[in-house]
Formats: sequence, C-alpha cells, structure tokens
Amino acid sequence: MSWASVHVFNLVHWCNTPTSDINTNFALSLAVFGLMIFYSIKVKGLGGWLHELISTPFGLKPVWASPLLMFANLLFQVVEYVSKPLSHSLRLFGNMYAGELIFLLIGMWGATGIVGLIFGAVLHLGWSIFHILIVVLQAYIFMMLTVVYIAMAHEHH
Repeated sequence: MSWASVHVFNLVHWCNTPTSDINTNFALSLAVFGLMIFYSIKVKGLGGWLHELISTPFGLKPVWASPLLMFANLLFQVVEYVSKPLSHSLRLFGNMYAGELIFLLIGMWGATGIVGLIFGAVLHLGWSIFHILIVVLQAYIFMMLTVVYIAMAHEHH
C-alpha cells in the first residue's frame, strides 16, 4: 500500500493488485530471464551460447574473421538481452498501475456529493468488470511472452 493512498486519500483498506508494484514485475521478469539464459546454455552448450552472442545477427563463418563484426553482434545481443526483461516487466506494470489509478480517480467522484456517489458507483461497476478482463489478458500476455522467450532460447540461429 502506498503512502499517498493511506495518508492523502485515507484508503486504509485499499487492496492493490500485486503486479501494480514494479518490484513484483521485475522479479517475475528476471526469473524468466534466468530461465531463458539457463535453457539457452542447456540446449546449445556454453560454447554454442557464447558463439551465438558474438555471431548472431550478421553471422561469422570463421569466428575470428572480423573483430568489428564480433563487437557489433555482441552489442546487438546485449541490447536484446537487456530489453527483454525490461519490456516484459514494464508492460505488465504500466497496465496494472494505470488500472489502479483509474479506480482511485473514479473513487474520488464520491467526494462530490450524492450525484457523484451514484455516478461513481456506476463507473466503478463498469470499470471493475473491464479491469477483471484486463487482468486476465495481461496474465495471458505475460505467460505467452514467457513461453516465446523460452522457446527462442531453444532455437539455433
């Protein structure tokens, strides 16, 4: 529970979704990242994985052919390996956090009087149904990206 939700909005009993916290999402995506590295080394071997790091997008027939190409390949691989867990976690966090903020904004309608309370209750019902669909969809997307990342670790380039 955030400081603002307790001290500013007085929402003592507010229950956030766990994935609206960035730490949970990074932990989940780093676990997927570790599995991706593990399976890549398991399938290709340590030498094959290291060879792939320095030879994959451009390819090198003799590995030592061009140090400049090896550096470019390694640079592209590092960007790819860093961007996967970052985008994986931030995508989930952004969608879940935005949903929680909209709940807070709709809840503020109740402070405007009886008409705002009724209007806010109708909006809350509609957003709750929509948010449940979003949560299920985001869980599915996170799971599918995990499957894709691990499947990509099994592929040879």
